[in-house]
Amino acid sequence: MGKLSTHVLDTTQGKPGAGVRLALFAIEPNGRTLLKTDVTNADGRCSAPLLEGDAMQIGKYELVFAAGDYFAAEGVVLPEPRFVDQVTIAFGIASVEQNYHVPLVVTPWSYSTYRGS
Repeated sequence: MGKLSTHVLDTTQGKPGAGVRLALFAIEPNGRTLLKTDVTNADGRCSAPLLEGDAMQIGKYELVFAAGDYFAAEGVVLPEPRFVDQVTIAFGIASVEQNYHVPLVVTPWSYSTYRGS
């Protein structure tokens, strides 16, 4: 069985995004269901996989990162409203046998992601 993991990289400060709150949702025909919340550790990662074992299911998901709150806590001066605030990454899991790593590379002005393993 595969697993789902994530991490946050703060490229403004050149370090892991430690203390970023995030939420994982399953996307269903009638809306979305909250599966898990977590906070990144000192390495910018969650201490355990977000999904693994029987919880790893084929489907559509969203990861929502509280990036604006992270930068504010870091003392970064942000405009109001924040340009980058809640970052939502929508993705799909097509195989429960594979690992899906969905990182967030973020600044107060931009973000990107990619599929890692």
